[in-house]
Amino acid sequence: MDALTLARLQFAATTVYHFFFVPLTLGLVWVVVLFHTLWFVTGREMYEKLTRFWGKLFLINFAMGVVTGIVQEFQFGMNWSEYSRFVGDVFGAPLAIEALLAFFLESTFLGVWIFGWSKIPRKAHLASIWLVAIGSNVSALWILIANSFMQQPLGYVLRNGRAEMEDFWALITNPHLFVQFPHVITSAMATGAFFVLGVSAWHLRRGAAPADREGFLFSFKVGAVYALVSTIAVSVVGHNQAQYMMTIQPMKMAAAEALWESEDPAPMSLFTWGNEPQQRDVFALKVPGLLSFLAYNRFEGRVEGIKDLQAQMEAKYGPGDYVPPVMWTYWLFRVMVGAGMAMLALAAWATWALLRDRVESAKLLLGLLVPAIALPHAANAAGWIFTEMGRQPWIVYGLQKTADAVSPNVSAGEVGLSLVVFTLLYGALMAADFYLLAKYGRQGIEAVALHAEEEPAALAPAQA
Repeated sequence: MDALTLARLQFAATTVYHFFFVPLTLGLVWVVVLFHTLWFVTGREMYEKLTRFWGKLFLINFAMGVVTGIVQEFQFGMNWSEYSRFVGDVFGAPLAIEALLAFFLESTFLGVWIFGWSKIPRKAHLASIWLVAIGSNVSALWILIANSFMQQPLGYVLRNGRAEMEDFWALITNPHLFVQFPHVITSAMATGAFFVLGVSAWHLRRGAAPADREGFLFSFKVGAVYALVSTIAVSVVGHNQAQYMMTIQPMKMAAAEALWESEDPAPMSLFTWGNEPQQRDVFALKVPGLLSFLAYNRFEGRVEGIKDLQAQMEAKYGPGDYVPPVMWTYWLFRVMVGAGMAMLALAAWATWALLRDRVESAKLLLGLLVPAIALPHAANAAGWIFTEMGRQPWIVYGLQKTADAVSPNVSAGEVGLSLVVFTLLYGALMAADFYLLAKYGRQGIEAVALHAEEEPAALAPAQA
């Protein structure tokens, strides 16, 4: 493999690893905030124990997310120096703000929250976890401001062979951000919700200890409502984002449907097996007019096909291949949507069982919710790979191609070696994360809360 392919594989690997932890952090922190707020308002011991239990799992995941995220920024200078040289003046600003403002906010007050139990006023302690939640989500906002520039570059001017920032306000009010940020945040909430549901379901199905039963039943209730609301929200904002992408990146959406020819009305593919080199379908099962409805909210309207879009892009940008890998784009889109539909069905089932007071007797549902913890992770990973792969050949849409962004002085061997090292290291970190989450998740609410109460004494200096 050449250096470009290996650099792309390395960034994809590190991003997927990192984004395994990020959505769970963003979604689970609000559960911790809820339980801590309930504890502050009511003073009930159960809410304190739930805060400690879910807070412990949140902290494990947060630590892993920090470790895996640091490497990504180094890659911009190592593997993608031409990209950094070309757009660093624009792209670097939101990343710097994210690190100096949002990340410092969440990490500082996370430390206050961890070590502030029984040491600072209760209001200050509660405020610290709220600031962690706000900081985490603001951090995601600045990262997505940077990514939105790659999807729809605005606020720049080309000068001396570089993209230089001209309008900071245009950068941070990029219309793409307002469809992407809600989609990412609601999907993160769904990730946190299904984690809470899955862990609670595991304990309830095997017969939670009497001391834990009430807590896990309440956690299940919170998780079910959280899951239903967030999965519905993901569907709505995802639909809005897809409609917007039809306007700014029509080739991506045409590839997501393997739509070779422009059609009006355009059908939506349920299953297509095609011949990509010949740009034709071998077998296709389609719903007439549905793609037009998804694009325009009516069962008519022209949707541009890949062939026509290729001709249009050649006329605008010059000769070249502007078609992304159709097979990958097509199936990644379906993995994302399929996982989302399964999550919506399970969330509705869990809510129905909750309303009918049949949670503990719904053994099949409880059994399915445990492996369903993986569903939002599959959807998140597939969605991000689809987003980035479907934009090819561009790294910055319409401005810079991926082939022109790689570092010219980094050899394939060097990238390959670092790819192997990062993959093994991240694999070990993920295994450690799984182990710790499973270890403390299985212990139960009482055991984790008792352990958390003993930690301050263990950390205190020995008395003379």
